[in-house]
Parts: sequence; C-alpha cells; structure tokens
Amino acid sequence: MATGTEKGVEAAHGPAACYRELSRFPAVTRAALRAAAEGQTFLLYTECSRPDLARRRLLRFGRHYSVRRTAGPEGLAVSRTALSAGIHNQLLSQDSPTGQRRAVLERCPRQGHELLQVWDSGGCSHSVDLTALGKHGDVYTEGPFACLSWSHSETRLLYVAEKSRPKRQPPCPWDVPGAAWPAAEDEDEEGKQFVYHEDWGEALSTLSVPVLCVLDLEGLSLSVLEGVPEHLSPGQALWSPDDHGVVFVGWWHKPFRLGLSACSNRRSGIFHLDLASGCCELLSAENCSVCSPRLSPDGQRLLYLEGVVGGPHRQCLRLRMLTWQTRQTVTVLDVVQEPTEAFAGLYTEVLPPRCWAADSRRAVLGTPQRSHTDLLLVDTDASTVTNLTAGSPEGCWELLTLQWDLLVATCSAPHHPPSLVVAVLPPAGQELPLGWVPVEDTPTVPDTQAFEALLLSPSDGVPPYPLVVCPHGGPHAVFDARWRPSMAALCQLGFAVLLVNYRGSLGFGQASISSLLSHVGEQDVADTQLAVEQALHREPLDPHRLALLAGSHGAFIALHLLTREPKRYQACALRSPVSNLPALLGTSDIPDWRYTSLGLPYSFERVPSAEEVATMLLRSPIAQAAQVQTPVLLCVGARDRRVSSTQALELYRVLRARGVPARLLWYPEGGHALAGVETEADVFKNCAHWLLQHLGQPRRDGTG
Repeated sequence: MATGTEKGVEAAHGPAACYRELSRFPAVTRAALRAAAEGQTFLLYTECSRPDLARRRLLRFGRHYSVRRTAGPEGLAVSRTALSAGIHNQLLSQDSPTGQRRAVLERCPRQGHELLQVWDSGGCSHSVDLTALGKHGDVYTEGPFACLSWSHSETRLLYVAEKSRPKRQPPCPWDVPGAAWPAAEDEDEEGKQFVYHEDWGEALSTLSVPVLCVLDLEGLSLSVLEGVPEHLSPGQALWSPDDHGVVFVGWWHKPFRLGLSACSNRRSGIFHLDLASGCCELLSAENCSVCSPRLSPDGQRLLYLEGVVGGPHRQCLRLRMLTWQTRQTVTVLDVVQEPTEAFAGLYTEVLPPRCWAADSRRAVLGTPQRSHTDLLLVDTDASTVTNLTAGSPEGCWELLTLQWDLLVATCSAPHHPPSLVVAVLPPAGQELPLGWVPVEDTPTVPDTQAFEALLLSPSDGVPPYPLVVCPHGGPHAVFDARWRPSMAALCQLGFAVLLVNYRGSLGFGQASISSLLSHVGEQDVADTQLAVEQALHREPLDPHRLALLAGSHGAFIALHLLTREPKRYQACALRSPVSNLPALLGTSDIPDWRYTSLGLPYSFERVPSAEEVATMLLRSPIAQAAQVQTPVLLCVGARDRRVSSTQALELYRVLRARGVPARLLWYPEGGHALAGVETEADVFKNCAHWLLQHLGQPRRDGTG
C-alpha cells in the first residue's frame, strides 16, 4: 500500500485528522419495515456502514426503531428500540414480503464457505452451505446482476451466482513416474482448464457467466434454473405474480462482453421464464437497454427503466410500465431533451427496491435534477411528476424503502452528513407538503458553507481562499449537492472547493449529454475553465493559489487545463487519469466509448484506421504534455480495467524526464475507483498534503 506520509504525530487539524473526523458519520445502506399492532406501529430496521480507519475496514451495523402513526401534524412518532449491533460476515440480506422472515447470506470466516440462512421470530430456521453443495460458484452480492428475492409464498429464495466450472486438474500424470494416463472422457476437460473466460469488466472482474438459482425452503432443495438463452447473462431477478415463473434482466454477451459498470447503454431486455415449461419470453422492446424491474403490490404492473443501446454510457432514461395480464407496455415518462423547472428527466441507474405506493398507481424514485438529487412522485396513470423535495435545504435525497405508504429516506448536503428521515405518503393529489420526521439526525458541519453553484468555502478562514477545482469523471455523471467527507475535509483545511458540472453532466437533459459527443477535450475543458473564471470574479478566492483535483475523465479535463494554462494552476492531484485515448483501445473494458466520445461510429468488429488513431491522439493530453509545468500527483490502481494504470505511468515518466515535479502512488489491489477504506483514506491524505505543499497553508483566523 502506498502511503507517502511522514512518520510522527500529525497536527490536530491536518488532512488525516480532518478526514478521520468527517468520515465518522454513517451511511444508511438498507432499510426494511415490518407492520405490527394493527398497522399503526411499524418496526424499522436499518443497516449502516462507515469507515473504520483504525482497523482498515468498513464497519457495518444494524439499528432498530419503532415508528408509530399519530394524530399530530406530521403523523408519525419515532423512537429507538435497541442499541446498534455489529453486522459481521454478511454479504446480502432481504426481508420477506410480510417482514416475518429475513434471509441472510454470510461467509463463514474459517472455511470461506457461503451460508444462506433464514431467520424468524424463533431464531435460525434454515442454514444451507451453498459452497458445500457445489451446484454453482460464488453468489453475486453486488453490482448490476445481484439480487435476493423472496417468493410471494415466502417458501423460496431466488438469487444469482456464477456458473459452476470444472476444477483445475493436477499436473499431467505422465510427468509423474508410474502415473496412469487420463481416461478418454477426462481429456476434454483437462484441455479446457486454461481457456480464457470473459468477464464484465471494471469492478466486475469475477463475474462471467451468471445463473439463476432457487432455494426451496419446504422441499429443502437447491436448483440452477434452466431455460435462460445461452446468449444472455441474467440478473436483477424477481418472482412473477403467481410464483410460477421468474422475471429477470438479460444482458446480451455476444459477440463479447463490454464493461457494464456505470454503463446503462448495454443491450438488455426484461424476460419471463416459466418454471413449468421452461419457456423464456421477452417482455420489453427489442434492441434497447433496460434495468430495475419493479412489480406493483397488486402484481398487475411492472415498472422499469429503458434507454438506447450505444452512445453515451449514461444517459436520460424512459420510465416504462408493463401490464402483466395483457403484456401491454406504455411509456410513463419519456426522455427529456431540454429540462424544465418542473422536470429535468430520469438519470438514475436503479429504481429503489420498493418504490410503489400501496395504491399500485404511484411510485417514488430519486434522480438528479440539475445539481440536486430529488425524490419524484410519479403517477403512472396520468404520467405526471411531482417533486417531493424541491426547494429543500438538503441537496441530495435517496429513497431507501416505501412500504404501507411509509417513506424511509436519507438526505444530505455538502455541509450536512446524511440524516435518516421518515414520512407518510398522503392520498393522491394531497402529497405536498410532506412532513418529514427525523429518525437519526446529524449535525451541520460548521466549517463548510454550501452554495447552489456548488462552490464550498470555509467559514472560519481568512479570504481570499485558495481554490481547489474538481471536474467530475464519467464524463456522464453529476456532482449533486450531497455530503462528501473528503470535500468537507478540504474546507476544514481552509480550501474553497469548486465542483464543476460541465455540459454533458446528468440532470440537465439528454441534449446536454449528447452535446459532449465529439467535443471531449474541448467543450468540457472550456466549461470548466469558464466556471473557474466566474468563481474568481464573484467570490473571495485567490487567483494565484489554484489547484486541480480530479479522477478518470475529470483528470483528462484537468490535464488539458494544465497544457493550455501552464502557469494558471499551482498544483494538480489526479486519480486514475485518462491521458492517451488511442492506447486505451486495447486495454479498456469499454473500447466503444473511445469512438463514441469523438463522434466516431463503433461496431464490435471495429479496427481503428490510422486517421482515427491520429484524431484520438491529437485529442489526448499526452500529445501536449511538454507544455505542463504544474506539479502533478498521480494515484492509480494496478487492477484498473477501465483506464489502464500504464496511462499514468507513461505520463509520470514524461513529466519526470522534463523536470516537472511528479509523484506516482501505485495501489496494487486498487481498481478504477480506488475504493476501500484504507485506499480511500490514503489517497485523500496524500492529495491533501500535495495541495498544502504546493499552495501553502491557508490562512485561518488571521494566522498562517
């Protein structure tokens, strides 16, 4: 693990201390409600996580609450019912439809086996060692394929796992004196042990051939479902209304798999597999990209997201609805080209697991709306949208669950860590205003002030403030006004932070997304620099102490700024940078984006022409690296499948050869996101030290 920090005791207000203090606020990852006392009282269970920096791991724990309907103006009263309890070795969990049973997938720490257990009021009623049964490989516990779904009868569990493969054979027996030759039927398998198996790219390198699996709790049997077409990889599965079949998303993997992480433009469909006949029926349209099927409480409607295949990897999506009995599909909300004040479009890649209201007509979901992430109420009959959180001081809302018309959500802002809140969803037409009741509130961080323009500045420093400019990666992503511990820590260190949503960001309409195609390295760079100039003109910022902090495509933008404005920025810290576009064609899990981003056509059999390679190179920062004068810190993961770590290594060598101060941090187990408790903390600490070293210590309270 790269550290790059000096030994000794760090100052109380140093980068590591700030990060440690601001990362202590937990994030709620899951919530479930269980009805009690004739529907007036509900038991709320939440699962939370936060970094445990001392142990270099993620600390996970559960919390229990009682939520009671009242006659007051807010309609709810909430109380804690038990102390927080640690969650150990848990990979997945899911409550049954009635909330009376909970399925938990755990990893046994000694043998490493995966155990699927069922718990109820009497304790653990079932415990199945899935690994020992040997019917499939590891269960998919995260990513786009993962699911754990109860049947409506609460007697069967549906999940996705890796297809079982023959174990590798020992060395050829003829290498051992006196060993027998293999039997004829074993020769074929022996020759296949080193065959290359495609995977689904960055962050999904262990996922190759998913299969649907069913555990029957009454019959005490485990089966791998047959009938899924061989050209499809199934995931996101749920039971059909009658429990006689399963509904799943199937991704085409022929002729080969393209990277799927953060890519909502891969060809996929909604399918229904009849368990009796084995017939597999396509329910959605041909040649589109779909995800997140969600069945209404009455079992009559199936809601899902739909986008186009190809083009930008993330985009504005449609909300589609299928009537189960007739198989008729309608568009509830269409793609928005130009946003209005009322609605900017749908940009989420996943619908909440429980998003339907009790009336099976309305649904609630969260999506970026410009620089906020809001909760939207959708009337599927009228195709109307109501923004439930518009105008709230919190900039980011996330729905955890909607059951019995009780909303459980989290909300945060750049200066406010996530708070857990609940509300009653009123009858149709009476939804506003919603009365949110805090369950677990968190304090406002006093050293940070948030602006709608996403400029964060310290409240106790002495202006003008040094400015850290952060264009986001993606490029089709968004900096919404949510809590980010690393950005809050920079403010506590005395820096102002500018989060730039250039044209092409999510939340501003499909036309904005499409406008970036063929203009990467130009439009995004110009937009970022314009945002910097406007911030310098309007706010008390120091134009002589500017720095860039970015990752992936944001690092691509930052490098372009360094080549075009060699003396403008005094420091630059980059994560997983894109610097050489043509070099990515043979190393990235998303080679199609290298063409699409420049407005070039792509097909699976594509081989670049000399002219196209030249175009990519001319649009690459490495072509102008000789202009860079700014000190550059590079942080890369050796296991990055999206942007090869050799990109940073090449850039590092060029900068060093030209005498530019450069430093390279190499994380052997890191992927593109440089995720993980220890890695994330180390990256922030080194980046913050780099900024302090080259910008100087910001002045605080008249000192410094």
